[in-house]
Amino acid sequence: MAVATMPTKPFESHPTLKRKPLPAGQPREWYETHNRRLKAMRLAIALLDSGVYHPANANNGRIRRTAARIGIHPPSDTTCRMVRALIG
Repeated sequence: MAVATMPTKPFESHPTLKRKPLPAGQPREWYETHNRRLKAMRLAIALLDSGVYHPANANNGRIRRTAARIGIHPPSDTTCRMVRALIG
């Protein structure tokens, strides 16, 4: 029986997905919400990979440090709430 092993560098092991352009003609608010959700998902995945499995352990500071570690801009308070909702 094969045993799965954790990669030593979890943030470098994810494959790069091919991006498609966003649909044209949507209101600006739609694009902002879409990008906020994508950012929240990336942060939630990074936190889960680092061992944060409960929303109470993901305060704004920890989420922002994770964002800095994976190379994205610091999230707003709203995005931090979305990250906690995704984890929970």
